[in-house]
Amino acid sequence: MNTASFRSHRGRIRYICQAGIVAALYTVLTCLIGAFGLANGAIQFRISEALCILPVFMPAAIPGLTVGCLLSNLLTGCVWQDILFGPVATLLGALGAWLLRRLSPWLAPLPTVAANIIIVPFILAYAYHAEGGIPYLMLTVGIGEILSAYVLGMVLLFALRRYGKRIFRSDTF
Repeated sequence: MNTASFRSHRGRIRYICQAGIVAALYTVLTCLIGAFGLANGAIQFRISEALCILPVFMPAAIPGLTVGCLLSNLLTGCVWQDILFGPVATLLGALGAWLLRRLSPWLAPLPTVAANIIIVPFILAYAYHAEGGIPYLMLTVGIGEILSAYVLGMVLLFALRRYGKRIFRSDTF
């Protein structure tokens, strides 16, 4: 095996491992907060949404977050609509964070907040028959997302910023 091929395989392995670690972290954090009844419902505070800042550091976080959301929704007993569309909201948010990573760190959590405010209230209203109407659910989901994705996400971003290049480095030989 030549050096270039070895680096290529090593890079793919690192990407898969990083994605798997992010998926596991998201799942564990969601299940943990789910034990307190805050992972699902009209009032949500998924602390795992703070991890949606990770695409700023590594693209492997995008599939990791999506799979983590899917696993979380499966493990916390969500209905099929939430199992399907919840990860779509997370995927859109993670892709948006990755795309905005160079513009400003303050913009990175915005796609996650927006995707969840737009998608999740419809899941809650139509799949779970949550009371309060779409505007109310947008407000409650929005508050939870701002607290978890924006506030906790920005705390995480600035905490990781100093060592992010070492922790989340791309394949180097």
